[in-house]
Amino acid sequence: MKAPARSSAILFFILFLFIGAFLSTRLLDSATSLPTTSVEKPILPTGTAHKPLKIPKKPPVKIEYPLNCSAGNLTRTCPRNYPTAVSPEDPDRPSAPECPHYFRWIYGDLRPWMKSGITREMVERAKRTATFKLVILKGRAYVEKYQRAFQTRDVFTLWGILQLLRRYPGKVPDLELMFDCVDWPVIISKDYHGPNATAPPPLFRYCGDDATLDIVFPDWSFWGWPEINIKPWESLLKDLKEGNKRSKWMEREPYAYWKGNPAVAATRLDLLKCNVSDQQDWNARVYTQDWIRESQEGYKQSDLASQCIHRYKIYIEGSAWSVSQKYILACDSVTLLVNPHYYDFFTRSLMPVHHYWPIREDDKCRSIKFAVDWGNRHKQKAQSIGKAASDFIQEDLKMDNVYDYMFHLLNEYAKLLKFKPTVPEKAVELCSERMGCGAEGLKKKFMMESMVKYPMDASPCTMPPPFSPLELQTFLKRKVNSIKQVEAWEKKFWENQYT
Repeated sequence: MKAPARSSAILFFILFLFIGAFLSTRLLDSATSLPTTSVEKPILPTGTAHKPLKIPKKPPVKIEYPLNCSAGNLTRTCPRNYPTAVSPEDPDRPSAPECPHYFRWIYGDLRPWMKSGITREMVERAKRTATFKLVILKGRAYVEKYQRAFQTRDVFTLWGILQLLRRYPGKVPDLELMFDCVDWPVIISKDYHGPNATAPPPLFRYCGDDATLDIVFPDWSFWGWPEINIKPWESLLKDLKEGNKRSKWMEREPYAYWKGNPAVAATRLDLLKCNVSDQQDWNARVYTQDWIRESQEGYKQSDLASQCIHRYKIYIEGSAWSVSQKYILACDSVTLLVNPHYYDFFTRSLMPVHHYWPIREDDKCRSIKFAVDWGNRHKQKAQSIGKAASDFIQEDLKMDNVYDYMFHLLNEYAKLLKFKPTVPEKAVELCSERMGCGAEGLKKKFMMESMVKYPMDASPCTMPPPFSPLELQTFLKRKVNSIKQVEAWEKKFWENQYT
């Protein structure tokens, strides 16, 4: 009786162990198959594909190319290490923006040669008044000088062209051109009209007028004017912007300000009559600039960024156009622009009553008084005119656009050449080392300050299309009508004074 009971107990114990082992194994298997949140994959909608992770590209490293003015380069030869071509552009880079409006005048300036092209004989005929001939071959510059320029006009004009070649190596096409550093345009349009007339000689200079065909080019002062201590444009533009912040328009003197050399033109001597006196106040504050005295006293009274303290500033031409126009327009003041006879490369796109207030040349004093009285009665509108002008200068005339204007003008000019440019026998190669290493004083300082340090990794701005005949007519008519409107207001104002 005890033996069967013992056998049953043993059998039950073995069955219990077997069941325990089986349950433990199932629990272990289920534990290893449980999902964990750290490795759980998201449930994607039907049709969704995995996109590869896009790693942002590092901006290209800009390699600077300083001047090689070492002791071993006393002869100031031109180095060969500066790149003559730029690397291919990044295809992901946004396309270049469109150039400012004033670039459209390039087509008109070159129109006299659009049909005929430009021959070597035409270029040589411009030698009569040229200061120098410039040849660009494979990105290198060669110059043949014919006569001395006033002060350092030719030096800083050529320096600016060399910086263009450093900015866009390999992009400026081969060309030959003549450049005249004197103010007055000389290629008279009427001399080249008629069935038997010859094509005009292409001649570059700083300004033009409606009766001439000279090709306008940015003036030397964009890279500095050491003789009167005017900084390169890029630095000066920043100073002018800071000067505007120091003196808000509403807090400025409510008069029209001018300071300059009146001896260079009869129209400036006439302006002196508008100065305040015991008998009359024409709302003008006019001062004579003595540059000899200024140079002796360290230019303490001629800091342009400290002269933006009047609500109105007068621009008046000298012997021809004046470089002072861009400094005056940049001041946030309303520019009172005495009717001009000349234009430079950007001023043709300025619009009366939007960028400046027109002043009659034959009745300056009364015209200035009316303009100031009107502005002081319409302060918001007057302030907006000053702001539109300074915005134009700060944005459309920044140094990037000056270089791009030079690039596009030379590029369009080179397309018209019907001969292969060659280096003249008497020409010398010009480079930044040859010009900059031996320079001294302010000349050296301004060259180093305005030097392009490395090639641009982006293309120049995109040229806008030329004016259509209707567009040009509409634009010019708008300018004329704006000036006539101001003259009508002015006439009515003075008629009411005498009734």
